[in-house]
Amino acid sequence: MQTASSIDTASLYERLGRADGIAALVDDIVEAHMRNPVIRARYLPLKNTPEHLAEVKAHLCQFLGAGSGGPERYAGRSMTEAHRGMNVSEAEFMAALDDILETLDRHGIDGQTRKDILAIGYALKPEIVGL
Repeated sequence: MQTASSIDTASLYERLGRADGIAALVDDIVEAHMRNPVIRARYLPLKNTPEHLAEVKAHLCQFLGAGSGGPERYAGRSMTEAHRGMNVSEAEFMAALDDILETLDRHGIDGQTRKDILAIGYALKPEIVGL
């Protein structure tokens, strides 16, 4: 269990559980997206192409690892490039963010870390919504 002082000194990467914790979070986030009626149509087709699903999860792990201070290197497209032409709506963006926060909560991730992830999510919003 993390104490308040360990949360203050641990990097976001460490607070997310490092590579293994991030991989578990990504698995559960993608599953949550597949169940979410607002966005599942975008994610369910991945079940038909396991190699593409694995690639998407690997990119998400790299993105979260690198973006949270870990040693991973993100080799995927930029957020703008990845979402251009998708015309992601505000409701879809919020549904995805809700899934992420609920998954963090289910994994016992502390409140400050959830707030940090929420801030990052909102910072990325212009690179995702309406493109």
